This record gives sequence, structure tokens and C-alpha cells, in this order.
Amino acid sequence: MFAEAFSIVYQFADVFSFLILSAAGLAIIFGMMGVINMAHGELIMCGAYVTVGLVHGGFPLPLAQLCGTLAAGLIGVVIELLLVRKLYKRPLDSLLATWGLSLVVTQSMLIIFGSSLAGIGTPPGSFTVGDYTFSTYRLVLMGGAIAALALIYFIFMRTRFGLHARATMQNAAIAQALGVKVGNIYALSFGIGAALAGFCGALFAPTMTLIPTMGATFIVESFVTVVIGGSNVLLGTAPAGLFLAAVRTLLNASAGQIVGQIGMLIAVILIIRILPEGISGLIARRTR
Repeated sequence: MFAEAFSIVYQFADVFSFLILSAAGLAIIFGMMGVINMAHGELIMCGAYVTVGLVHGGFPLPLAQLCGTLAAGLIGVVIELLLVRKLYKRPLDSLLATWGLSLVVTQSMLIIFGSSLAGIGTPPGSFTVGDYTFSTYRLVLMGGAIAALALIYFIFMRTRFGLHARATMQNAAIAQALGVKVGNIYALSFGIGAALAGFCGALFAPTMTLIPTMGATFIVESFVTVVIGGSNVLLGTAPAGLFLAAVRTLLNASAGQIVGQIGMLIAVILIIRILPEGISGLIARRTR
């Protein structure tokens, strides 16, 4: 009985980590900055490809994952400077521009690296509870999800940069009038979001088949998690991940993965219908 209960908790934590890692970067770029970044999946792919490429080149996995995260962050800064900077307050234009970028990147990766990249395999290690065996690396993913949430909270709630970033997102003109370098704030914020996307790809790289379209695996979950989290992503992303993970885990256990995916999307529709401001809006009203 304990082993079965632990198995369900383990599956819940696994789904939660997938949702949070997928959504962490988008919570900043879309949730805070208002940019509909359709190239989010390609930033995840960047982190994965850089990680695997460096491991094949002899780098230890943790260092390769760090490099994959930083590479995605730097690319994010370049994207903000060259493409996104002129498109703030123009959400449809940012959607089209980043969608076009995602198509260009996907096809370029297909031409350069082919239809797939040789994987590195999940790091060995497992533990047993009762009759069930669990991968130790999945615990690393869970720790990574918690670390991503903690990092977002620390950067945007406990640092001077975070104060300036929140002020810029609320009213850029007033922030600039008070001496905030708005351009730098936008670039760094987008870079942090991109780095978190790369961090997601770097962590999941050993567990997946690497193909140019692998970002599509993450894009739906990332958007729905951010959307039902609400406008205050610092408050809503974690509860949204917990809720969706609970729904999907219960349905997966009782009816299979396809029903779990469908049920999770139905739950998203209901939440948006009942709580237009998202989960963070509900929490904000309850705490007033």
C-alpha cells in the first residue's frame, strides 16, 4: 500500500516538474513581459542540443547543462535586441515574428543536424520502494523545478533588478523617467526567461530523443500553465503547476495518459471560464 501511494506521489512530482520547468521561462517572457514567444520551444531545444553536443565532446553532464542554459540565455538577449524590442505592446506582431523565428530555427536545425541527434541516455541510478523501481534522475528534475521557482522569486522579489523589472513591466515610461534603464531591463528579463527555457531543455536532454521539433513537446503545457496561473506569475505559476499535475496524475493513474492529457486541457478551459484572472487573481482576492 505504501509503495503504491509513493508511486502516485512520485508520478505527481514528475508531472509537476515537467510543467514548472516548461513554464518557468515563459512565465517571465509571456506572463510578465507580455510577449507571446512562439519560439519558446526552440529555446528549450537549444539548451538540449548544446548539452548533448558538449557531452559528446567530453564535457561532464552538469557542466554541459550549465553551458546549455547560458547559451539559451545569450541567444534570448540577441532575440530581444534584434527582433522583439520593437514589438512590445504589439502582441500579435510578436506572435507572428517569434513563430516565424521558430520555423526558421527548426528547419535550419533539420538541415544542419539531420532528423535526430544521438542521445546520451539517462544517467544511471535507481531506487526501489516495495515492488516499484524509480529513476534517481527524476529526482534531479524535481529539484530543478523547485530551484527554478526559487530563482524566479529571488530575482524578481528580493533584488534591485527585480524591483526595476517589475516597475518596468507595469509602466515603462514612469520607470524610465525615474532613471531605470528600460532597454537593459527588457533585454536581461528576456535573457533570464530564455535561460530558464534552456535549463529545461538541458535537464530533459538525457531523457528524450533529440529532434528539431522537440520543443513542441513542451509548448502546450508551458502556455496553459502560465495562462491559468494568471497575471501575477510570481504568485500563480506554482499553484497552477500543482493543480494541473494533480489532475493529470489522477487521470493518468485511472484512465491512461491520453485521457490524462485531454482531462488536463478540459480543466484548463474550466479554470479560464470560472477564473478569468487565473489562480493568482483568486489568491490575491482571498488575501485582501
